Amino acid sequence: MSETPRSPFTPAVQALMDNVKRAGFPPIYTQPIEQARQSYKIGVGATAHPPLPMARVEDFTIPGPGGDMRARLWAASTEPDLPVLLYLHGGGFIIGGIETCESMCTVLAQHSGGAVVALDYRLAPENRFPAGLDDSFAALQWLAEHGHGKGLDRRRIAVGGDSAGGTLAASTALLARDAGIPLVLQALFYPSVQLGMKTDSLLTYSANTLLSWDLMHWFETNARGGELRERWHREPLHAPDHRGLAPAWIGLAECDPLTDEGKLYAQKLQQAGVPTELTVWPGVIHDFINLGRFIPEAELAHRQLAEALRRAYGG
Repeated sequence: MSETPRSPFTPAVQALMDNVKRAGFPPIYTQPIEQARQSYKIGVGATAHPPLPMARVEDFTIPGPGGDMRARLWAASTEPDLPVLLYLHGGGFIIGGIETCESMCTVLAQHSGGAVVALDYRLAPENRFPAGLDDSFAALQWLAEHGHGKGLDRRRIAVGGDSAGGTLAASTALLARDAGIPLVLQALFYPSVQLGMKTDSLLTYSANTLLSWDLMHWFETNARGGELRERWHREPLHAPDHRGLAPAWIGLAECDPLTDEGKLYAQKLQQAGVPTELTVWPGVIHDFINLGRFIPEAELAHRQLAEALRRAYGG
């Protein structure tokens, strides 16, 4: 008698996906854009831990190419000259916002010794890519030039993001290098760094997981349409030169369509002489960092990134 194939997922991940399937929620890609955004926000609110209380929480705006951009700063201290992480949320360039990354951002602020600033960059399809990248780089430039007004140390700036936000963070790090803006770290959770390559992880995990082929296609179709000045602005894997980039911390989920391209990006950076730390969490899925109520690896990932930031800041 043949044995039942072992599930690649952890028991907690399998149970979560079974519960989602039983609940019968309509897939995000079948919903109107505004409803999809609300659904994702509600979903993250139900699956992520509540944000930690902070000594400092400040909402403010940063001038951008499309107008003022909403931002939020978290810090566990009111001390001046704090190092800072510019964090760019995930959501396929279509959904997500400050509230959907707040839980992890407060953990990073609590344990890294620095502040975290999250940005509501412009979303597609109202503002198609590269609007979000233009906003992200504008926010980084603002922090480098004016961050001292918020009690931030302009010499110790990191950039990070997850999924589409990881794409933005990787491309922003490339733009920062070219503009002579030094970064202490680029922190990338399962970034999308290329299009069109059918990797093994894409073929294996793009069905029956939270990041399906249909959802990825919906994201990309709605995001496209802006004037892409360079291919690597959307596909940082294909930048002509990765030398001289900020040190990288890359966190991946094993059971994720994007895992193999994340590994390829780590390899590309290492070949260019960029110090790169890569961690792959076994048995977990895309967006696991927002599933902390159900998946314990989320908190482990948050803490590991916080420690990487602390080291990068010189703490």
